[in-house]
Amino acid sequence: MKSDNMKKPASIRMNALKAGASVAVLLLSLGHSASAATEKKISGPRRVEQTHPAVPSPQRKGAAGAETGGKTVVAPGPGVTASVNVTGAMLSGAESDGANWLVSGRNYDNTRFSPLKEITAQNVNHLKMVAIAQTGYTASFESTPLVVNGVMYLTTPVVNSKQALIAMNAATGRTLWTYTYDDGQNEICCGPVNRGAAISAGALYLLTLDDHLVAVDAKTGKQKWITKVADARAGYSETMAPTIYKNMVIVGSSGGEWPIRGFIAAYDTGSGKRLWRFNTTDRHGTWSGDSWKQGGGMPWTTPTVDPKRGLLIFSTGNPNPDLNGSVRLGKNLYTDSIVALHITTGKLAWYYQEVPHDVWDYDAVSNVVLFHADDHGKMVAAAGEAGKTAWFYIVNRKTGKLIRKSAAFDQQKNMFAQPTPKGVQMLPGANGGSEWSPPAYSPLTHDVYVLGMNQLMTFTNEKSSPAIPGQIRLGSTFKNVPHGLQNGTLTAIDVNSGKIAWNDTFPQPMIGGALATAGNLVFTGEGDGWFDAFNAKSGKRLWRFNLGAGVNAPPIAYSVGGREYIAVAAGGNFQLSYPYGDALAIFALPKAKH
Repeated sequence: MKSDNMKKPASIRMNALKAGASVAVLLLSLGHSASAATEKKISGPRRVEQTHPAVPSPQRKGAAGAETGGKTVVAPGPGVTASVNVTGAMLSGAESDGANWLVSGRNYDNTRFSPLKEITAQNVNHLKMVAIAQTGYTASFESTPLVVNGVMYLTTPVVNSKQALIAMNAATGRTLWTYTYDDGQNEICCGPVNRGAAISAGALYLLTLDDHLVAVDAKTGKQKWITKVADARAGYSETMAPTIYKNMVIVGSSGGEWPIRGFIAAYDTGSGKRLWRFNTTDRHGTWSGDSWKQGGGMPWTTPTVDPKRGLLIFSTGNPNPDLNGSVRLGKNLYTDSIVALHITTGKLAWYYQEVPHDVWDYDAVSNVVLFHADDHGKMVAAAGEAGKTAWFYIVNRKTGKLIRKSAAFDQQKNMFAQPTPKGVQMLPGANGGSEWSPPAYSPLTHDVYVLGMNQLMTFTNEKSSPAIPGQIRLGSTFKNVPHGLQNGTLTAIDVNSGKIAWNDTFPQPMIGGALATAGNLVFTGEGDGWFDAFNAKSGKRLWRFNLGAGVNAPPIAYSVGGREYIAVAAGGNFQLSYPYGDALAIFALPKAKH
């Protein structure tokens, strides 16, 4: 469906937040939490707003695109005074830099492991919420904030055709500036989300839902440049957090439910000029006819970087149409795969396909994580991805050869049965297994911590799935079975054996992300508002706090002035209809009394 006003330019307005003209900040001297032994549901002193705005349809009308970009509003006060000039050496050394969170996955390995250990399994029951920043953007929040020398950068979802990048004090949540972008036409399957920004050399880089890459000055919030990366009218959207390597800002594409071709591309950080582009559907023999031209394979989530081997490693999504394989016979490379490119050229290095010729929407959508693992008695550089199939796949980072699949971390029933017109019930459902939720890996336990879900679904197919430009094409349906199994899991998987170290079950499907720390802790959130801390070795829940809206974004850890903080966005989830909110919550241990 084409927009009625496609030719009208998107308007740019100075008002930063129509949903809330400024970010409301509440500083808290006391928070309310619950230890593992306390089951009474307790909210914070100010609950996150729980509203349920109208869910946008998969095809939303809008302007053709905001070619001129956005506007910046600077909050009263001193603004950004800290040094926010992130160098290449800082990005390469992010693994050992506990104070900052410089990359979406905390480091190039995407481990989401913090070396901080002020907050531990022994004292986490004293953790308090010290601030909450209410952004005014009440919608599905999936953003991972960045932190640079006490300054936090948070992206928001799209609300009323606007999305924002907010700079705030990482200890208090006070807004320093807000950059607001007016989105044009966009086509979305899974919510008006944004998963975060990237930072390098004094500039921030964010993607917009209407397919633009924007560079913003990290100190002032002023736009530096903007470039278009794809055509929203065809079904492309941009939701991932980019990543930076040397002079390249690397982005991928979303929109695998539309008949389009996925890609990953590198742009010059200084000018926005495209340097290379890799298309994720292979045109040589694994697709029938010219079905590769509209074959999907979207890299939904932020890639990893292996500087030593010069590799960019990422996962790819489903082929299109999702459930009807009759129009795309063959293995459908490089969909549902872990893919490695030579990072300087964008040329293919290797791939491992998890699900050949997928007709179940079992795409590889969670972030790839890098670590070392045992391979027949020898420790090797490895890469892992938590599949929708409920297996964690571990491959050799040099060759792409499969080392092992883990034991199943969620239930499996009738897996790989062919969908029929009448319908067949299967587990995992189309959401997984593991959805986009980034896992965390601890080098102390050698476990990877994976969010999962059990959703019993009925899969059907259809005889014909014509490709109509700009229109969604699933190839049939997958639906939850009424009164069928619906729950979630958090699983610790030993990467050296593939065995389950522990598995915790939750009353709702789990989606959002995990954080592991050197304090022997794993943090994650739940759709009913709980934010939880677990013992990383045993899986015992040690602490929880209810934020009133779904905690379905990845948490982070950082320090300011030597004090460790944990932060997480609570905005609910579009896909699973978890209650919406607009907040970023910040936690810390009480200050020592002198």
